[in-house]
Amino acid sequence: MKEHEKLTLVLCLIWTATILYGEMFSFLMPSLFSCSWPHLSPSSTSNSSMNGRLYAGDYVKVVVIADPQIMDKTSLHLPPKSLALEIVQFYTDLYMRRAFFSSVLPFKPDVILFLGDYFDGGPYLSDEEWQESLSRLKHMFGLNTEEIYSSIKVYHLPGNHDIGYVSLQSHKPEVARRYEKEFGSRNHRFMVGKVEFVAVDAQTLDSNRQGSVASTSWDLVSNVSSDRQLHPRVLLTHIPLYRRDWTDCGPHRSSPIINQRILHDIRDQEIRYQNYITEESSSQLLSLIKPVLVLSGHDHDQCTVTHESESGTVTEHTVGTISWQQGNLYPSFMLLSVSNSSLLDTSSPEEAVLTHLCFLPMQTHIYIWYLILFVLTILALLLWPTSGLSFCHHFGDMMKCVRKSISLNIFRDGTKEKNEDENCEYEMIWGADGSMHVVKKVLTKPVTNTSDKGSVERGNAVMRATAKKNVNQETEVCLSVDANADAEVDPKRLPPRANKSKAKIIIQRLVRTFRMLTLIAAVNIPLYMMMLFKDWIDK
Repeated sequence: MKEHEKLTLVLCLIWTATILYGEMFSFLMPSLFSCSWPHLSPSSTSNSSMNGRLYAGDYVKVVVIADPQIMDKTSLHLPPKSLALEIVQFYTDLYMRRAFFSSVLPFKPDVILFLGDYFDGGPYLSDEEWQESLSRLKHMFGLNTEEIYSSIKVYHLPGNHDIGYVSLQSHKPEVARRYEKEFGSRNHRFMVGKVEFVAVDAQTLDSNRQGSVASTSWDLVSNVSSDRQLHPRVLLTHIPLYRRDWTDCGPHRSSPIINQRILHDIRDQEIRYQNYITEESSSQLLSLIKPVLVLSGHDHDQCTVTHESESGTVTEHTVGTISWQQGNLYPSFMLLSVSNSSLLDTSSPEEAVLTHLCFLPMQTHIYIWYLILFVLTILALLLWPTSGLSFCHHFGDMMKCVRKSISLNIFRDGTKEKNEDENCEYEMIWGADGSMHVVKKVLTKPVTNTSDKGSVERGNAVMRATAKKNVNQETEVCLSVDANADAEVDPKRLPPRANKSKAKIIIQRLVRTFRMLTLIAAVNIPLYMMMLFKDWIDK
């Protein structure tokens, strides 16, 4: 197998593994590794040896989901039905559908709580547009699937993006009516196991209490307060309770702290936006309902704070959004283990509800990795040498050159001792006694090369030009090994004749890159499309 074919195979496998993780396995991580029911966790504050592990059935399993806020024409100021808006809606909806079916449902919850903000521009959508968004919401969370919800109870809570604040509700009462027609009462109470949950419409709590809109919410609070408290209570509110500016939100917060901000309508001075319930209303809720836990949304990011009330310290968990398009890089949901046994009635009330925050895949980071991997793939295909990165091949060529250089130096050193005789000649002379003597004479003019003989004379030793030429050629070949090995990477080092074919080499590289990229895409694009539509179609 050629080097570029091996590279194509490796890149294809890397892309396949990346797509499988980013589009499927990352959504299985919460249920398999990173999250578990709090009553089954070793770190549970309750007596897990008695009530957690041996009596797991004494807890009702509850999942809390906040702020899906599915995107519509009001989200990004894009034209309705435009291709850009359709693409954003598809990938946002797909993420939440995957999160629900692959990350939430494997926990097999008994109850699901939605803390509001199902829509993004709910109050400003026409009835037809609202029904279309409602259909998308039901598809994402399988609300039309009787097989799923035959054993799961679902409770809803309104958010400001669903019905607006009092200033809008007073001018467009039909917005609240169509919400109640689909999701039920905005203020209600219900039992889960041995714990009572109280859900209030937080958008109306700080309005004029003499009005009919606000009175409904406070009437429920008064009724709860007047009843004898037989079970621990949990307060559900879309808007978080009051907290001081710059209050620390704990280790799970990823975005800057948001301080209190209240905007009033210029027409009737009713609230048209607020980050938190006012301090007065928050204190009344805590003193009248006496909850052991408060659950809220609205902030889109995770936050855990404590409140001081007449009944003691109360913990509030603000659950982050489940969507990856609402300003939170770390979407999440929460698991609750709610007491279903009277064994906890006499123990600490806080232990009646155990919590565990679970994080979903970081979709933004997954798409960034896709982009980085694509750039690395292009660079690898373009710049990978034709001969590959075989170290042994280049090391063998280098050692061959070293051996030739050493032998050449030895040859030159062997003839060095004759250099002193290069400009001398020897003459035989007969002496008087009849003996022959050899006499050395220095030439006045050094011996020069004679072109007709084609040799170089050094005394009586002769080195022919052809032999010298061969030695020089071997030296040149040896010295050019590294240059030839790097010729593909650095065309400037090529000889003039090779520079003329540089354009041809570039074209060949581009064609080869396109061919290998096509092979990688032919394998992984169908896999990616299969992953998309596998999760999108109804199950």
